[in-house]
Amino acid sequence: MNDDHDVVKMAHGGGGRAMAELLDGIFRPAFENPWLAKQHDGAVVDMPGAMAFTTDSYVVRPLFFPGSDIGIMAVHGTVNDLAMCGARPQYLSAGFILEEGLPLATLRRVVDSMAGAAADAGVRIVTGDLKVVERGKADGVYINTAGVGQVVAPQPVEPCRIQAGDRIVLSGDIGRHGVAVMTAREKLDLESAIESDCASVAPAVLGLLAEGIDVHCLRDLTRGGLASALVEVSESAGLAAEIREADIPVREDVSAFCELLGLDPLHVANEGRFIAIVAEDDAAHAMEVLGQYPVTEAAVEIGRFVQGAAGVVTASSIIGATRVIDRLSGEQLPRIC
Repeated sequence: MNDDHDVVKMAHGGGGRAMAELLDGIFRPAFENPWLAKQHDGAVVDMPGAMAFTTDSYVVRPLFFPGSDIGIMAVHGTVNDLAMCGARPQYLSAGFILEEGLPLATLRRVVDSMAGAAADAGVRIVTGDLKVVERGKADGVYINTAGVGQVVAPQPVEPCRIQAGDRIVLSGDIGRHGVAVMTAREKLDLESAIESDCASVAPAVLGLLAEGIDVHCLRDLTRGGLASALVEVSESAGLAAEIREADIPVREDVSAFCELLGLDPLHVANEGRFIAIVAEDDAAHAMEVLGQYPVTEAAVEIGRFVQGAAGVVTASSIIGATRVIDRLSGEQLPRIC
């Protein structure tokens, strides 16, 4: 298959010889494993015990941006959702919607990135789907994923287990993913390159569980950022939350970019950050464990849950002033995941 002079055609989605050539030339070699080799309508996998199951879709524009791309993000995003359930990610599906005219070289680059991210995360892409839409009906590639994993947390990891007094541990600095995508989309020339934080956080989460830390809840900070995650969890837990804004790590260049465009870093999306809610006595140990993993080495405790109105999150500033943190009514930065 000559990627240099060929593009996706409508025939590639027709189920005939052209589709078979695309699958055999790009997808199967990249995702090779025993389940795909059977070329069946689905994959039969062994899943002893409780299983976590999630699904997500990726429509980011542009497809490639500093620090990551749509293929890597599709794997990491799905793996991270499973980790937030206290599960060890194992198997993924991948559905591709391709736009007519997409260069095959671009498609191969996305697929190879996805395969590399899956190998690094220790998961297998065991089944998938391929569709082609007319030119102008998509931004090159859309990817839908689903993932399953074995639950390893001894207790449920969910908002209903949060108690007043529980501490909020943030895994690292925030805002880089949304800013990286925006600068790439608008071709902004910044003095310092801002790369997406896109990464798998599963090893760090599994490390917390292996150390016996009773993690009450986990939530990744994707669309809506830290602010939306805190409000959503607070609502579900039936508690209020208090955070210290000065303790939230934001890189200086990210902060400057947000200030320039009138954005609040607390609302900017991330793809490799999460909050862990643990009992007060476990907070120091949790940060010690997270400090052993590169993706979470800057983990910090930023606040706590308290008795109060469900969904009310307040942030105190360095001078003692407080403000209410709420979700956005819409999207601050569109098409970032």
